[in-house]
Amino acid sequence: MRYSWTLSKVRMKLALRSPAFIFFSLIFPLGFLFLYAGIFARGNVAVLTYLMGPVLSLTVMGSFWGLSLQLVTFREQGILRRFQLTPVGAGALLGSSIIANYFLVLPTVALEFLICHFVFHMQSFGNLAQVFVLVSVGAAAFSTFGLTVASVTNNTQETQVINNVIWFIFLFFSGATAPLTILPVWLQHAALFLPATYLVAGLQGAMLRTASMQQFLGDAFALIVGMVLAFEISRQLFRWEPDAKVPSRAKAWVLAVMVPFFLLGMWENAYGHRLKEIRQNFQSIDQSSQQAPSSHK
Repeated sequence: MRYSWTLSKVRMKLALRSPAFIFFSLIFPLGFLFLYAGIFARGNVAVLTYLMGPVLSLTVMGSFWGLSLQLVTFREQGILRRFQLTPVGAGALLGSSIIANYFLVLPTVALEFLICHFVFHMQSFGNLAQVFVLVSVGAAAFSTFGLTVASVTNNTQETQVINNVIWFIFLFFSGATAPLTILPVWLQHAALFLPATYLVAGLQGAMLRTASMQQFLGDAFALIVGMVLAFEISRQLFRWEPDAKVPSRAKAWVLAVMVPFFLLGMWENAYGHRLKEIRQNFQSIDQSSQQAPSSHK
């Protein structure tokens, strides 16, 4: 643990020097906050509260891109080779990435709430306990998802291609950039197999105080299981040397990360009420947006 904390401080300093990390962890989510608040909410505080779910999700998911690219870059530049000569193991090094990212995400989340309160006059902060847990678990989970990508790719170009594909799916089919309810019905059902969907829906429910304890625990548990599987896969496939290549068959292990979300998606499609509740939240906010913004100030 001592090594992980020492490395975490080093990783935070290195992350703050990375343009990709700064963009996806700070500029990108803050840009969406002002976009959503200024264009979509248009002064309606109730709508802004609803939109904070996607904004917080984008903040949390930004670590997916930044950490995967950073780790591959470190490996290509021979930086990881230097760590191999120290008593630090792969688990401690990967753990330091998750810890560093967590402590870098929290200030951004706090800044977003402050902006909403002082700039856009948002008074309700939802169920802060649920928000904090989902942000914490989500930050750790999507960090490990990014590390898994870095563990199965062999160079920066391959990492960027895979990141783009996964990032596109997370952004546009989870409700993060567009309400899930406006997508075709079959895509709404398919979205229930994505980890990003449960993060977005969970944070929206927490902000609106509409999430039941069962839903909240289900979202958190699925993300935790996915995080544990992703971390172990990343640790097993970790490579110190830039010339080391991962076998093609080993990449199939990445699919194991999706097991908890596959099971949860099957259950939700067969017996759950998640889509119904997502639609109800959207309809209530849509009705609110039809009212004069002045009535919500």
